[in-house]
Amino acid sequence: MNIGDRVRLMHGKEQGVITRFLDNNLVEVAIDNDFTIPVMRREVVVIAPEEAEMFRTGPAAPEPPKKKEAPVVPSTAVAGIYVALVHQTPELLAVHLVNNSEFDLLFTFGEETEKGYRALNNDKLTPKKTKPVTHLHLNDFEKWPDLVVQYLQHKTGTSTLLEPITRKLKFKASSFYKSKKTAPVLQKEGYVFQLDAKPVLVNPDKIQEQLTEAGGQTDPTKVAAPNHEVDLHIEVLLPNEDPKLMSNSEILRHQLSVFQDNLDRALAANMHEIIFIHGTGNGVLKKEIQKLLSRNPHIKFYEDARKEKFGYGATKVSLK
Repeated sequence: MNIGDRVRLMHGKEQGVITRFLDNNLVEVAIDNDFTIPVMRREVVVIAPEEAEMFRTGPAAPEPPKKKEAPVVPSTAVAGIYVALVHQTPELLAVHLVNNSEFDLLFTFGEETEKGYRALNNDKLTPKKTKPVTHLHLNDFEKWPDLVVQYLQHKTGTSTLLEPITRKLKFKASSFYKSKKTAPVLQKEGYVFQLDAKPVLVNPDKIQEQLTEAGGQTDPTKVAAPNHEVDLHIEVLLPNEDPKLMSNSEILRHQLSVFQDNLDRALAANMHEIIFIHGTGNGVLKKEIQKLLSRNPHIKFYEDARKEKFGYGATKVSLK
């Protein structure tokens, strides 16, 4: 049983993903990747890929429609060790340790709060491999702990002795959203932080803790500010697609993805406000947008935009 494993509850129909180990007998599970609950280890079972086919007792659940996505641009990140936070849902982020180097990586991972340090994970990563180590929720951003990674790089037969490294990641909203890029090895978009500039040779007279602040690295890439008004009508977002060929859930997921991207860029660009035009329709898109806004700690308030211009079909968002 590992972080990131999909599990089902033995005494219920719920399924979810293991986000962290709370102690030897208790795990945290994200139900449908949205809200989390603590569960005794003995009360969850890891779901094998074949389980749904071999042990299905009811009708098959329809597969969710596949989201049409632009091809991921291969990462041009330099070799090194990274932490990448990748969306599993608009709110839930999987935290991956990424070994984009030619060395084996022995590591420990933990969290530090005002109450002190708590070790969560340790393992060995071979070159060009990744491992999810915990999960974080964007609606809890202000309460996120500092992430602490200790690691030692090793390569059999090499004549180079590398120094053990300790890195601490402190997250700040002003820099966090500017870190979005393609994560190396994972080849997925996420919030990416490099833990090393290059392998450090051992200096026996001066081995000390090295701290880094997430977002503190210099990045020449500037975040492009979104338009002040963002139209989320699907025919505007996908002018070359026929909406009739898309399911309602597929349309909604694409609209929410564009909404989240524009909101992230507005925060990173320190905009004061942004307007999302969602239309009236059946109200589902507006409801989902306002649910996400209500949980975002970086939003001052939101309200219906100018009714004389938009009616009730747009939401104005005031940013902190």
